[in-house]
Amino acid sequence: QDAFVAFHVDKVLVSKYLKSLQIGELAPDQPSIEPTKNKMLVKDFRELRATVEKMGLLEPNQLFFFLHLAHILLLDTAAWLILFYFGTSLMPFIVSLLVLTISQVQASWLQHDLGHLSVFRKTKWNHLLHKFVMCHLIGASAKWWTLLHSRHHAKPNCFRKDPDIDMHPFLFTLGKKFSVELGIKKKKYMPYNHQHKYFFITLPPLLFPTYFHCHTFYIAYTKRYWADLAWMLTFYIRFFFTYGSLLEVKSLLAYYFIFRMLESTWFVWVSQMSHIPMDIYYDNNLDWVSTQLQATCNVEQSLFNDWFTGHLNFQIEHHLFPTMPRHNYWKVAPLVKSLCAKHGLEYQCKPLLTAFADIV
Repeated sequence: QDAFVAFHVDKVLVSKYLKSLQIGELAPDQPSIEPTKNKMLVKDFRELRATVEKMGLLEPNQLFFFLHLAHILLLDTAAWLILFYFGTSLMPFIVSLLVLTISQVQASWLQHDLGHLSVFRKTKWNHLLHKFVMCHLIGASAKWWTLLHSRHHAKPNCFRKDPDIDMHPFLFTLGKKFSVELGIKKKKYMPYNHQHKYFFITLPPLLFPTYFHCHTFYIAYTKRYWADLAWMLTFYIRFFFTYGSLLEVKSLLAYYFIFRMLESTWFVWVSQMSHIPMDIYYDNNLDWVSTQLQATCNVEQSLFNDWFTGHLNFQIEHHLFPTMPRHNYWKVAPLVKSLCAKHGLEYQCKPLLTAFADIV
């Protein structure tokens, strides 16, 4: 299946696990593609995938990722040095917060690349550096992220299958169809007619400092990700030891909570701009391409947009080819546009601020 091919880099390795999962063969007269899926679109996409592989677009440029990691580490160090050299008065405090926030968000884009196995050719190197970036530099579980994010990619915007939209209907009502459905059932958990207002003071600033903090430790503990927990502890030891030597307890806790709020705000606006405004409903078992296109849109390319969003402005290309190194998205974009035009699929691409406004 296209999802299987999209997710796995080492086909030989993962194929070893398939024999135990096989439950039978299709009869000769049975169709190989379900009626809900577009047979010609599936065929054309598989040809496009073969072209992408021949063009070498799945091969990573490791210098690109090395420089990206280097600028993360430099910013991380600079945040501490600002307080060390200039003191802990208000201005150095604010500048240090901003620098550390940038470092953390850029690290989250890099861990995303590593989690998708798109930085190294060998899977084990991706996993190892993923633990360093996600667990040690950010302080969250790498396996926790992979568990949730793989489900999101498999069924984006599909209710009860995509964990990214689990906030419906308890915090927000998402999607036009679900909004009507709740209205008919007369169910109401929150004042949804004001959700475009309370969004600003709930999800963006609080996702990281509250929910993610608890959830990543909960999953890591209950699923016994002991290696991840050990790596995560190194982040907190490093942070409270280095910054604790410069700041008093109240200032240290304020510093930590504020940079998590800033990081969370940046992350939420970027991550939601490509999915929340799109179609959200139950899983209709569509083909791989249709599933991704209905739930995903792009943001216009620019040097700033690429850096600011970690190339998630090319969300369509990323969802179709999740293991593709992000520096190649712009190369495959024209081919994806042509495929969409041929099959009458909408390829949405917006200015950055328009994408943010569409969330609201």
